[in-house]
Amino acid sequence: MSYSGSDNGGSGTSAGGAWRNDGGVPPHAFDPDLQPELFRGVLTRRVFAFLIDLVVLSVPVILGYIFIFVFGIVTLGLGWMLFWLAWPATIVWAIVYYGASIGGPHSATFGMRAMDLELRTWYGAPGYFVLGACHAVLYWVSVSFLTPLVLLVGLFNGRRRLLHDVILGTVIINSSVRTQVVPSGRGSY
Repeated sequence: MSYSGSDNGGSGTSAGGAWRNDGGVPPHAFDPDLQPELFRGVLTRRVFAFLIDLVVLSVPVILGYIFIFVFGIVTLGLGWMLFWLAWPATIVWAIVYYGASIGGPHSATFGMRAMDLELRTWYGAPGYFVLGACHAVLYWVSVSFLTPLVLLVGLFNGRRRLLHDVILGTVIINSSVRTQVVPSGRGSY
């Protein structure tokens, strides 16, 4: 239990605050029961968004490998020593791509934007660079160590969140629907 506000009069209550049992944590901004259209078809579109992002990530990497190969021919093999930089550069490129695109104004990668998706925190805030980078790293770590079957987690929750979404406190929603739906206040029935 937490108390918000201060009581200078010693009476146990104050005009500025009240006792709260929620620990001061706001409720989820997007409720799948009240706003199911935000989550309709999200998992399928996430798969296609991932494939689009894979192409966007692969094109510069392939061009980089071709450049190193041609540079190696021109330098009579000396340029091929740059191949050892290609793998670390690929990882840095992927992290920067996800961080910059999710941290951008649309809170979505190019694939997510093409599929009309966006990333939000559980309380409704847009993504930021570190969150986007961590989202990508945690996705690849979870799929690598826990097998791709870990992606089935999204089938068993209303918000269609995957394991890395749950850990990071993020949710993927339909962006066109979000602009039409105003998060409803929690009413008592």
